[in-house]
Amino acid sequence: MKVAVIQMSCTADVQQNRDKLAQRIAEGARKGAELIVLQELHNSLYFCQVESTENFDLAEPIPGPSTEFYGALAKAFGVVIVTSLFERRAPGLYHNTAVVFEKNGDIAGIYRKMHIPDDPAYYEKFYFTPGDIGFEPIDTSVGRLGVQVCWDQWYPEGARLMALRGAELLIYPTAIGTESSDTPEEQERQREAWTTVQRGHAVANGLPVITVNRTGWEPDPSGQTGGITFWGSSFIAGPQGEFLYRAPQNEEVVEVVEVDMKRSENVRRWWPFLRDRRIEEFPALANRFLD
Repeated sequence: MKVAVIQMSCTADVQQNRDKLAQRIAEGARKGAELIVLQELHNSLYFCQVESTENFDLAEPIPGPSTEFYGALAKAFGVVIVTSLFERRAPGLYHNTAVVFEKNGDIAGIYRKMHIPDDPAYYEKFYFTPGDIGFEPIDTSVGRLGVQVCWDQWYPEGARLMALRGAELLIYPTAIGTESSDTPEEQERQREAWTTVQRGHAVANGLPVITVNRTGWEPDPSGQTGGITFWGSSFIAGPQGEFLYRAPQNEEVVEVVEVDMKRSENVRRWWPFLRDRRIEEFPALANRFLD
């Protein structure tokens, strides 16, 4: 299957970002992509650098204007698209939600981000209610997609549950980068840790992983930090963690990559981790901590 990753910078103009994405989706489709994956919260700047009630105005219902927009693109180009939207579920109730569109433009399914960070420059708990629909893969014409969002990518439990429910791909729309006060060495350690943990999900579950990050520098509106430089580095890894593609840090890309959807079965035959799991010994994993 041919998969397109779209890594780009964003502005404060939502319509400008959507129009830019439409051009890049068209480019990916022209290159033969059957599945196109976008980065986290691609309609706007990463607004979670500050806590401001005005930013809730960016949220939309699902279905809503953005689902109509991206659904029309999926239908026009005959591709499956994984998007990432700020969902207004009800007044005062908002989610960070991935929406997957089928080739006919219909919504194939949604995933609401489960793990919500609350760190300097990533004040997501102010905006997002944790997801309540679990780790359920989304069935599409190109396969069963195990979609999660950004901070979820650090947790092996979500990847494993998606795999146990029959996901054929693990997909992570992402917005992550570095703050200027970190040393270059620390910035690189963080980027490599982020890459390594997700390649580990590919290995542990025998599945390809697709991760799409944003790129570019976005200022901190409060002026308290030096803003975030998103480190790009979007990648696709095969079921043994091997790089099929890795984007540069500071460039916008529309890259189409061939993913062998039959390889996972052979890898799982060689490395039958699901067979050998000692599931009777795992109840303790449901605890926060074991004293």
